[in-house]
Amino acid sequence: MRITGGKAARRLLKVPKGFELRPTPDLVKQAVFNSLGNRVTGARVLELFAGTGALSLESLSRGAASAICIEKSGRHAAVLRENFQTAGFAAEILQVRVQDVFTAVGQLVQESQCFELILADPPYGEKNVGRRSTSFAQLLLDDARVPRLLSSAGVLILGHSKRDTLAVPEWWREQKVLKHGDSVMRFLSCP
Repeated sequence: MRITGGKAARRLLKVPKGFELRPTPDLVKQAVFNSLGNRVTGARVLELFAGTGALSLESLSRGAASAICIEKSGRHAAVLRENFQTAGFAAEILQVRVQDVFTAVGQLVQESQCFELILADPPYGEKNVGRRSTSFAQLLLDDARVPRLLSSAGVLILGHSKRDTLAVPEWWREQKVLKHGDSVMRFLSCP
């Protein structure tokens, strides 16, 4: 796994051993950031379910102003910090919070935080034919606090498995969908 573009392009990122983490594939990352283009430049970024921080590091490499990463696992957060140092970014542009995503969302809303990009590629849910999804991706879509964290021109980029059929609540407007293998990346904004 590596950073695919920008000033830290081709830097290799560490991934913890085991099956607890499913990093966003490089090809999917590259497609997402090519679609975003100049929207990344100067953006404040929030990465939920950050894992190794690959999406935030990609954003910073491509000119984002700052990033906040939310990751529940202390072990994964330690790898994220190591990847950040390896990439060579200034210490003040990244904040790592080791906590539950939904707790963090509530705190960020209370702090009146606002982001141009919210990136989330949570652990995949199971196949949900004939019933509503219970995946983390669906829970994020259903959380009415998440849109309050977006700037007026902000975008939520949400990853999920193609076998996880999501219901998009009325407070989201879908702008684009990218598909690659089993990965789906949805670009959502507030109407």
